[in-house]
Formats: sequence, structure tokens, C-alpha cells
Amino acid sequence: MFVSKKRKPKKQKIRRIKALPAKKSPAETPKMLFDEWFSLWLNDYKKHRVKIGTLETYKQYYKSLVLPVLGKTRLCDIRCSDIQHLFNDFAEKGYSLSTIKIVSVLVGGSLQRAVLNGMLKKNPASAAQLPRITPKNHRTALTKEEQNLFSEYSRNSPLYGFFAVMLRTGLRNGELRGLRFSDIDDKNSLIHVRRTLKYFDGRGYFEDTPKTNSSIHDIPITPAVSEILKSQPQNGQYVFSLKNGEPLGRDRVQSEMDKIVREIQNSGHPFEHITPHVLRHTFATRAIEAGMSPQVLKTILGHSSLSMTDLYSHVMPETRASEMERIPPPSSTVPLTLGKGGLYIKNPRMESSGDFLFD
Repeated sequence: MFVSKKRKPKKQKIRRIKALPAKKSPAETPKMLFDEWFSLWLNDYKKHRVKIGTLETYKQYYKSLVLPVLGKTRLCDIRCSDIQHLFNDFAEKGYSLSTIKIVSVLVGGSLQRAVLNGMLKKNPASAAQLPRITPKNHRTALTKEEQNLFSEYSRNSPLYGFFAVMLRTGLRNGELRGLRFSDIDDKNSLIHVRRTLKYFDGRGYFEDTPKTNSSIHDIPITPAVSEILKSQPQNGQYVFSLKNGEPLGRDRVQSEMDKIVREIQNSGHPFEHITPHVLRHTFATRAIEAGMSPQVLKTILGHSSLSMTDLYSHVMPETRASEMERIPPPSSTVPLTLGKGGLYIKNPRMESSGDFLFD
């Protein structure tokens, strides 16, 4: 019986392709500069996680404050002492604590990502300490007299309507400048706050989402505000704009405020420098003084928490005094005696003792 022998297949030579070494990114090379890594960090880890305005703010802070000092330093050569010296130098030059904190977020955040990526063993910024800076006494809110003065002297300003609406709604500067005619709901008497207008060198004007999710809110329109809004000429897509229809910039708003303040000062009235944000504080202060509940004020201001609203609501000294007078006196008269230990209630049943009130 014939049995065919199957030929065994020839073993094919299997080419073993040697794994090519992974191409190292610039971020993984020892010569990587901090400027190169920071650009990668912004594009890869921040560009799609933060708002456009926040990203542009990061770029400006880095370009003006961090790049000249750390930009040309190798990533692996940055030490805690370098960052500490950076913070201390800013403090000596008079920068605010908030500015130094932003720099700390940028430098520390980018270096921490380098640690997570295995490029650094530890974050040199983690041990750096923020300098102790005494907060400057910024103007918080106008008194009623100052508010009346500002309103009176702003009547001849081309931005009178802008300032008047801000004092009556508490809208943020960018929110009011970015207000469109389509955001005014006459049927329901509401202002729909949906965007903020920003400007950055190299990018120009652009619309961004409001500060937080709570900042997308509606504000009731009072008859006074409605009249002001309807009186604005429709030069462009925004309610408040220049005569040629161009958007209204932050610098133009501030310069117009400075002009009004100078006129007030030249008339013999003491008046400090103010910013548009002071008008927002002033609205919140008048609202609290008028009895508006903090919860309602929170929704009008577009805050996410009551703690933020508390920062905006300032009660003037005269209001505190008048509120103290509203406290009803005790129903019965209690005899008080001034002794060596202080003021105390005289107990007629115990001639030898008393209950002390104040030391």
C-alpha cells in the first residue's frame, strides 16, 4: 500500500523587524527649554480645557512676566530658588498678590505636568512660597452722595447710558459691552446675559462665554433701564458701541470714567479714582441696603455662590447706624450700676452682688 508522504512546508524566514526607537519629542530631551515646554503645555493640556479668554490671559501673563526670566532656562535646570526669586521680585516691584498667584498657577501647573509625564522627578515650584503682601485698599462701592455726583456729571458723556445701565443692573463690564439688541427681551422685560466681549493684542475683539455657568442668566428690566436701552442708536450689533459701529473697548470705558472723575474733582468735590467694577459693587450695595435678599441678588449678579455675593455687598456706615436704631428697646427698664469692675445689672434681691455686662 502506497502512502504518500506529505512534504513538510518549508519554514519561511520570518523577518524580524527590529522595533525602531521611538522618536523623542522635544519635551523629552535634556536640552528642552522651559519656553518650549510651556508652549506645549498650553496647546496640549490647556487649549481645549479653558475658555478662549482664559487661554489668552495665560499667554499674556507668561509673555510679559515669566518668559523674560525662565523662558531660556532648561526645564531640568529650574530650581525652587529660581521660582522663589521670581515671586519675591514681583513683590518688590509692587505686583499684586493676585498677579503672583496667577504666575504661580502657570509655572507650577506646567512643571507638575512635566512631573506626571516623567520629565522631572519632582516639581520645583511645590516648595516655593507666595510672599506676604498687604492688600491695597481698593475702592469698593460709591456712597449715595458719590453715586449721585457721578450720575450727574456723566450726563454729558457719550457713555452715559452705559454707566446708567451698569449702576441699575450690576452687569460686568464685558457683559454690558457684549450685550446685543437681540438679548433684550421686551416681551418678558428681561436682559439675557449670554456672552462677554474681550480684546487681546494680536487677536482683536472676540466674544467669549461668561465667567461661569451661573453668569449665563437673566436680569429683569425696570422701566428706567428700558428707557435707556431704547434710546441707544443702533450703530452695530451691540447695544453700546462707537459711532462707527465698532465695539466698545475697555480702555475707552475707563478713559471716559477718568474724564468724569476729573470734572467732579475740578468742581471742588473730593472723589477717588474708580473703575467700572466699582459700579457693579455699588449696585450690589444699594440692593442690600434696599432690603434685597442675598439669594435674589446672587442670581442677578450671576454668582455661583452666596460667598461671592458677600464680597460685592458692602453696607455703608450710615446704613449700619440707621439699622442699629431700628432695634427695639427692652420691654422693661433694668437698673444699671457702674462699679469698679464695670457696668452691671443691680440685683435688688442680692445687695452684695450683681451680673456684670461689660468689663
